[in-house]
Amino acid sequence: MGQDLRNWNVEDEAYWASTGKSIATRNLWISIPSLLCGFAVWLYWGIITVQMINLGFAFDKSDLFTLSAIAGLTGATLRIPSTFFIRIAGGRNTIFFTTALLMIPAVGAGFALSNPDTPLWQFQVLAFLSGIGGGNFASSMSNISFFFPKKVQGYALGMNAGLGNFGVTTMQIVIPLVMTFGLFGGKGRELVNTSGTLIGKIPAGTETFIQNAGFVWLLALVPLAIFGWWGMNNIRDEHVSPDIPNPAGAFSTISGMLLVGFLTAAFGLWLMLPAKVGGSGFMVSKWLVLPVVIALTVGLLKLIPGQVGQNLTRQYKIFGNKHTWAMTIIYTMTFGSFIGYSAAFALTIKVVFGFQHLLVDGVMTHNTVNANGPSALMYAWMGPFIGALIRPVGGMIADKIGGAKVTQIISVVMVASAVALAFLLQKAYVSATPETLFLPFMILFLILFTATGIGNGSTFRTIAAVFDKEQAGPVLGWTSAVAAYGAFIIPKVFGEQLKAGSPEYALYGFAIFYAVCIVINWWFYLRPGAYVKNP
Repeated sequence: MGQDLRNWNVEDEAYWASTGKSIATRNLWISIPSLLCGFAVWLYWGIITVQMINLGFAFDKSDLFTLSAIAGLTGATLRIPSTFFIRIAGGRNTIFFTTALLMIPAVGAGFALSNPDTPLWQFQVLAFLSGIGGGNFASSMSNISFFFPKKVQGYALGMNAGLGNFGVTTMQIVIPLVMTFGLFGGKGRELVNTSGTLIGKIPAGTETFIQNAGFVWLLALVPLAIFGWWGMNNIRDEHVSPDIPNPAGAFSTISGMLLVGFLTAAFGLWLMLPAKVGGSGFMVSKWLVLPVVIALTVGLLKLIPGQVGQNLTRQYKIFGNKHTWAMTIIYTMTFGSFIGYSAAFALTIKVVFGFQHLLVDGVMTHNTVNANGPSALMYAWMGPFIGALIRPVGGMIADKIGGAKVTQIISVVMVASAVALAFLLQKAYVSATPETLFLPFMILFLILFTATGIGNGSTFRTIAAVFDKEQAGPVLGWTSAVAAYGAFIIPKVFGEQLKAGSPEYALYGFAIFYAVCIVINWWFYLRPGAYVKNP
């Protein structure tokens, strides 16, 4: 345990049965909870902001949407350098160090939430740092892809991603519960609005310890860092990580590459944000900023001198493969939708169904609390739970009937669900009794989450089948990096369209994108004469 591995050949069935399977399984089962905590810390702003409204924090609702969006942008950008960590720094070194780094935003959030006078910019900085958890997915998936043979790649990657994504559900269940008592001491605050947990509503006036939302993750992160160090392995073979430095050198390299991602993400946020919250005031469109941030990150990483730059040159060969770009778009449809909806789901429920939408003097208003509205904290966990739970199933089905065929079916389901949801949201956001539409809203969203989970599993299968062993890991990391911008785009678009009074436009736009993915998937993998037939 903990030693570096050489001559790792899991495609040899005898080696896999006698040696490889037990080592790979151990690494997988340490990787999964580490990734789970990464997702939790990355996306907990979607739950924390709901409770901030319930506690009467003096911020506009649209400003609170920016916290999830900032974390989404940073986490997605950090996935770009994280894509290449395994070959440069080794799997054990990477998972240990990036898991330990999650303690910084978790502790910071705990202290910031303890003070009701904490300014918005401090929460934005902490949301920025919590993006570390989002970046971890790329390195984790790349790492696990090297441990398992192709015949079970759909299952292994589906387990790592699916159960790792349970961090979203775990967070959405754990945070509301731990805020109900003084787990870590400190002063509580009284709820201004009714809140809720998985087990029921909590009335206004109840003492709430919102700071626990940050501190609670230390209970898992500390032991997981120890398990990662003593229980995981670096693979020192040519096709994986031939030139791993000592741990201090690996940690230094990872830190430097993460710094590049932080700088480019900060630049993108500066371009987009208004001057009143520290931005440039230029309010550059997100659709222009994202390609700039991605290109800058990729370019600056390549400029790192020495062995790191040389290693990246070899890994950057994936950008010359047309399948890299096709799978990036398709994977964005599945995982990008899952992570984006997960980040925006709770706050969308709160804003749409937690308030009455009344016409006052000819102007539609959205500020009257709806006494009959559902508690967002009671329901928000369901979608991510189903999407994550079914992901390994999607991988196993794809292993049997082909990844592209499964992806095509779920794409059609996603188009239909998004269009139906757009219609429902349009009705609910102009209704004095939006709660009457909540049940069909939840059913459709759960169908949409189910489709994203199955499709995410099927795309893992396709990537494993289309790319060779050396490229599959970096491609998994790269596609997950681009797809993770869904955690920025979807909350940002929802926030903008809710503010404009037209949330349905967001979902109509997503439906159009899903239709484009149907065409791309058919052209590359399903049409007669496809480049690779139903991989």
